[in-house]
Amino acid sequence: MFFGDAVVLSKFFILLTNFLNDIMERRNFIKTAVAGAVAGSLEWQPAKLFAKTKEQEKTPDLVAVMGGEPAEMYAKAIESLGGMGKYVKRGQKVVVKPNIGWDRTPEEGANTTPELVVAIIKDCFGAGASEVVVFDRTCDEWSACYKNSGIEAAAKAAGAKVVFGHEERYYREVLLPKGVRLKSTKIHEAIINCDVWFNVPILKHHGGAKATIAMKNYMGINWDRRVMHANNLQQCIADLASYEKCPALHIVDAYRIMTQNGPKGKSIEDVQMGKALFISPDMVAVDTAAVNYYNQFKSLTIADASHIILGEQLQLGTTKLENIKIERIRL
Repeated sequence: MFFGDAVVLSKFFILLTNFLNDIMERRNFIKTAVAGAVAGSLEWQPAKLFAKTKEQEKTPDLVAVMGGEPAEMYAKAIESLGGMGKYVKRGQKVVVKPNIGWDRTPEEGANTTPELVVAIIKDCFGAGASEVVVFDRTCDEWSACYKNSGIEAAAKAAGAKVVFGHEERYYREVLLPKGVRLKSTKIHEAIINCDVWFNVPILKHHGGAKATIAMKNYMGINWDRRVMHANNLQQCIADLASYEKCPALHIVDAYRIMTQNGPKGKSIEDVQMGKALFISPDMVAVDTAAVNYYNQFKSLTIADASHIILGEQLQLGTTKLENIKIERIRL
């Protein structure tokens, strides 16, 4: 190879290198421009990417209604949450689980108010439910509880199927992975087999748990309560409430409030008229709100009903009501 040829070849490689570098720079420019355009179109801001929709922003986390009759207060509350059609779809099997634990009349405040149970049943059918089941694992003799509470007749008249809960054969073993003291239990087959269920407790005093509200009402879907009472009741209530099949809503009946001698009560003197209702998908929040309301009648804290705090520790909900959206309605 002659010297002149080497010079020409060297210049050729220099030109080729510059050409390839130019191509790479153009490609990087295009990539950057495209990425910028995409980011610009999305307004590359995490807060906006994960922002709630307008419907989510409008929907409260908890609704508190005061001053009306049970069905009237429920209607206002469920409307604020977007209607029953948000929770029940056509053809679904539904369970409505009130407190029917005691052989007491509605006026004695030991069981959920029948009018509220009926309103929920009718709303479920209105949303397209194919079946609505009502039951409880009663404390007193089951047939007397079902009859004298007024719930059996009222529920049947509204089209619901009222089933038994007084025999172990109706219950199935389930695991409670989050449980601290209660690692497994037997849950009623109606809950296991349904598509959606609603927890409908009454707010009242309880000698052992200090308060019966949403979390405590889970004891009515469970078979062996003696184990819970003998094994740290407050923790076991929280453990049981950690059952993975959560209610769509917790609807707390505070129309009548038993403030002493609970959970059964001794006389009508134990009951005060609360005329309120609390509803939320968060059992810890709704129990916290109900305890705060109970304090208007008699002193009670969530530290007393410590299963509520233990539920928060199991990440079942929040006691920090200041951090959630609450809608308050007065009728």
